Amino acid sequence: MDNRSNGSGKQKKDQENTSWTKDPSLAGLDPAKLAMLNSFAQQGAGKNPQELLPLLMAAASQSRAKGTRFSREEMDAIIQVLKAGKSPEETARMDKIIQMMKMFS
Repeated sequence: MDNRSNGSGKQKKDQENTSWTKDPSLAGLDPAKLAMLNSFAQQGAGKNPQELLPLLMAAASQSRAKGTRFSREEMDAIIQVLKAGKSPEETARMDKIIQMMKMFS
């Protein structure tokens, strides 16, 4: 049995999971910020909004502790990139999470 296809399938999925990081609107983002966002995205993959909120709060707390701050423009660009190609239901869930985050910040 040939297992090469399993490895290439995982590699393709990994590339899809990080493809948003190559969006031109994020080109000016600090690489450390981009790495932190990518780590969060990987941790949050497949989670529902209720599961994401504690994860998001922890990530925000860690970034503040490290002195990392995102400008309003950076946040807007990140949100637009993450919404690209999503269904109306997915973007509505994202908007709900964003509103919850605003209440806690």
